Amino acid sequence: MQFASYTLSGPTPAQPQYGVVAGGLVYGLVTAAQPDLRAALDGEGLDGLRQRAAERLAKGDGVPLEKVDLLAPIPNPEKILCVGLNFYKHAEEAGMAVPDRPSIFVRFGSSFTGHGSAVERPRVSDHFDYEAELAVIIGKRAYQVSEAEALSYVAGYSCIAENSIRDWQRHSNQATPGKNFMRSGAFGPCLVTPDESGPAEEMSISGWLNGERVQNDSGANMIFSVAQTISYLSTFTELVPGDVISMGTPSGVGLAYDPPRYLKPGDVFEVDISRVGRLSNVVAQGN
Repeated sequence: MQFASYTLSGPTPAQPQYGVVAGGLVYGLVTAAQPDLRAALDGEGLDGLRQRAAERLAKGDGVPLEKVDLLAPIPNPEKILCVGLNFYKHAEEAGMAVPDRPSIFVRFGSSFTGHGSAVERPRVSDHFDYEAELAVIIGKRAYQVSEAEALSYVAGYSCIAENSIRDWQRHSNQATPGKNFMRSGAFGPCLVTPDESGPAEEMSISGWLNGERVQNDSGANMIFSVAQTISYLSTFTELVPGDVISMGTPSGVGLAYDPPRYLKPGDVFEVDISRVGRLSNVVAQGN
C-alpha cells in the first residue's frame, strides 16, 4: 500500500490530511484519534492502518491526486537521521576511506518540503548540491534491536532529495549547518509499504537533473544496509513511529563534477527509486 500526507488544493490554507493512495486517487483516513500519519503508526501500528485503509478503499469516493498538494509523507517526524558516505562509489569520488561505522547527522523537519513543491537555494550560498536518497520510515518503537529483527520495524520507504549546501556543510567537522536550511530538501511522494516496495537491496536509486540521469546505483551497494543502520541507531537512541532514516546518496553529486554542477533556480531535480516512486522538485531562490 501507499500512504500520503496532503492538503486539498485551493486559494486558502487547508488542514493537513493523510490517506491511502490507489489508482490515482487518495482516500482520506483522518480521525480524531489518528489525526496524522505519524499518530496512526504510533496508535494503531502498520497492520491496523492497513486494515483501516482497506476498509476505506472499499467505500470509494477518493480525491484525484491532481487536486491535492502533497506534503512530506511524515510532516512532523520526531527525528530525521541521515547516513553520510554510504555508497562505495560515492566514497571513492569524495576521496574518502570507506567508514567502519555509519556516519550519522540529523536534519530537522522544516528543512524538507513535499513532492511538487519548490526546494529553495538559500541566498547565502550558490553551492547547492543535489543528493538522491532512499528514506526508511520507522513503524514501531525500536530500542537496541538486532540486525536480524531490524526490518520488522520498518513501516515503509520513500524518496528523499537530501540536498546539501556544500560550503556551509564544511564550516566545521559537523555537517548540520549545510543540511538544515529551510525547505532545502524534499521528501515523498508517498510512504510505500515493504510488501509493495520489496527489499532495499533490490532497488535502483537514481537522481535526474533537468531530465539527465546524473546518479544511479543499487541499494545492494550501500556500505551499511537498512538492517545494519537500524540496529546501529537503535543502540544509542530509541527510534519511534514516524522517524525517518535517510540512507545516503550514490555517486554523481554535483560537487564531483569539474566544474561542479550546483543547483540553480529553475532546475528540476528528481529522485527515482524503483517500486518506491519518483520525487520531483523545481529549484527556487530562497531567502
